[in-house]
Amino acid sequence: MYASERQQEILRLARESGRVDVLSLAEEFQVTAETVRRDLKALDRAGMLRRVHGGALPAGRLDFEPDLAARDSVATEEKDRIAQAALAELPTEGSVILDAGTTAARLANVMPVETTLTVVTHSLPIAARLADHPGIDLHLVGGRVRHRTRAAVDAWALRAYSEIKADVVFIATNGFSITEGLTTPDLAEAAVKRAAVSAARRVVLLADSAKFDEEHFARFGDLSQVDLLITDTGLSPDDALAIEQQGTKVVRA
Repeated sequence: MYASERQQEILRLARESGRVDVLSLAEEFQVTAETVRRDLKALDRAGMLRRVHGGALPAGRLDFEPDLAARDSVATEEKDRIAQAALAELPTEGSVILDAGTTAARLANVMPVETTLTVVTHSLPIAARLADHPGIDLHLVGGRVRHRTRAAVDAWALRAYSEIKADVVFIATNGFSITEGLTTPDLAEAAVKRAAVSAARRVVLLADSAKFDEEHFARFGDLSQVDLLITDTGLSPDDALAIEQQGTKVVRA
């Protein structure tokens, strides 16, 4: 099948179902996820689709943000591998910030019982997972809670992060690219993510490869601010090299 024929079929599927995702399309057409992302990028540039986390929507549904359950069901194996790789980046002692996000939540879920750290988070699901951990001194950042992500935002959250300096922040994002940096659909969440990045000495980005080259409404940082990107093998070696040339180390789990 030629690229133009495949893109027409992708457009038809998106209009029929209201959404298409990268991994399903790759399986449907027996091509790589990278090929599908190129197709979606071409359709996005033509104004026919709007790329979102893990896939695309028909034009007109701008910056749709899936709810927590929907996001948690995307790229589950990849997120599990990323979380396992992120364990190596936990300090032996000290403090970490866990950003709101489904991959960060998986990291919280696999923290060994012998871990002894101060953990700061503005994510209610992450706080719930760590509340009974015997070795963790948990600090929950307050603020207005967004129903879609269960994350605290606005002035209280921003003030809390302005008053601390953690050893490492594990940051999440809806999209990342070399040219546009780190983006997310909501301005309030972007502000808290920006504050969390500023509140840590080291920045580790947890992001599956489906988010690469996706762009959303609110920008909260540059890849140059990220010390380490932990992603999956869906990110091509060439893209990983291009990111590392910007100064960010890349681990493909």
